[in-house]
Amino acid sequence: MRKILKITGLVLLVAFAGIQFVRPARNLGEPEGPDSIVRHHAVPDKVRAVLARSCYDCHSDRTHYPWYAEVQPVRWWLDSHIEDGRRHLNLSAFARYDAERAAHKLDEIVDTVAVARSMPLESYTWVHRDAILTQEEINLIADWAEALRDEIEAR
Repeated sequence: MRKILKITGLVLLVAFAGIQFVRPARNLGEPEGPDSIVRHHAVPDKVRAVLARSCYDCHSDRTHYPWYAEVQPVRWWLDSHIEDGRRHLNLSAFARYDAERAAHKLDEIVDTVAVARSMPLESYTWVHRDAILTQEEINLIADWAEALRDEIEAR
């Protein structure tokens, strides 16, 4: 039994070391590139600062990776969250959305930030304490998103 445990431990150690060499591509694009929301719509400086601090890591083409992202399988878990976040809303590609989709995404911002209060994710704010939104910031984001939605729908 003891020999089996040693062999199992050794196999797991070799597997853990081996997966450290599997490196997925990083999300290192431009967060405010040519198709970003800030290039095509009015985004007040305060809103822009909140988006950069609390949203861009998962909802833009640029992620600031923490040191622990170098350890697999943590990086895979982080990348899964980033891909999922960008699939739902990519602020770097917002100008590519048609008017109906853009208005819907802005409604979703209001719903997830102000109504459900489910963004940023709790698993993200455990480590990124500065990403936690104050009530004032929640109101700021919701008011801005609603005004921009109304503007887009009026066109």
